Amino acid sequence: MSATAADRLSRGGEDFARLADPYRPELLAHCYRMVGSVHDAEDLVQETLVRAWRAWDGFEGRASMRTWLYRICTNVCLRALENRARRPLPSGLGAPDALDAPLAAARPEVPWLEPLPDAALRADPADPASIVVSRQSVRLALVAALQHLPPRQRAVLILRDVLGWPAAEVAGLLQMSVIAVNSALRRARDGLRQAGVGEDDVREPADAGTRAIVDKYAAAFENADVAALTRLLAADAVLEMPPTPTWFAGREAVARFFGTRVLSAPGDFALTATGANGQPAFAAYRRGGDGGYHAHAIVVLEVRGAALARIVSFLDPGLFPVFGLPPMTPGRQASTTALKS
Repeated sequence: MSATAADRLSRGGEDFARLADPYRPELLAHCYRMVGSVHDAEDLVQETLVRAWRAWDGFEGRASMRTWLYRICTNVCLRALENRARRPLPSGLGAPDALDAPLAAARPEVPWLEPLPDAALRADPADPASIVVSRQSVRLALVAALQHLPPRQRAVLILRDVLGWPAAEVAGLLQMSVIAVNSALRRARDGLRQAGVGEDDVREPADAGTRAIVDKYAAAFENADVAALTRLLAADAVLEMPPTPTWFAGREAVARFFGTRVLSAPGDFALTATGANGQPAFAAYRRGGDGGYHAHAIVVLEVRGAALARIVSFLDPGLFPVFGLPPMTPGRQASTTALKS
């Protein structure tokens, strides 16, 4: 390769990187909605950018760069999904467990749904609407429901309802007719409704009422105050704990599990606030025999109305680096302040 050609290639690579880099967060969110794994999504974004860079010389600007990248990204995801099982939460595998059911053994062979750190979204802080859209489109319940849809239905719904693409543009990307796209969209929406996915009454993480509930949850957990925690639960509250398939539904079942299996003594846990899937979340550290607090779970909360509706505790310390969290924390003494209902 001549020096001139090499220099031109280098400049082209720099131009591509400069123009493509701002799209990384939204491409990551797109891949995550499609595949349900932050680890897989990161790999798929990288593959998308490699493919786009190789095709950069042929990009003529007939569509926006954003649209061009989404075309490549969607096809990369669809190919990846051809030979992959869907990623469920425990509630997607069967009925809830009985009130006093033992905790089942972990099933690491199941490709469980993973949480997405809010920090990965990097929505434009100057555009509040973009922040809300980003959060709503990666809600844990929504992404879990998406995994039940066939991949092409999943792509149609995301492109049409989340990204707002015209039906004709989606048809061109997926090599379908407009009629077929509209039919797939109807079936996908029906699938979400059957899964009970709704967002109108989901409270935003920054809402003052939500923050109060979340803070009370943290204090109750660190104080092993089962009564205070029970007061926070909705009547139909759900608790899930991947990678174990055991899950509970109903205030009594969830509270009894925490009271008999988890919250033994004040100070057993230390919680660090974080954010996942546009929802309030905690990194839960558990006190070990050495007195130190070790990574235990990423806990994602869903607040509906004035109560905790769903608690998903991802019992996977391997997620802590994804959230930029250390494997151990000094912890803190549990508060002795009485919690008010």
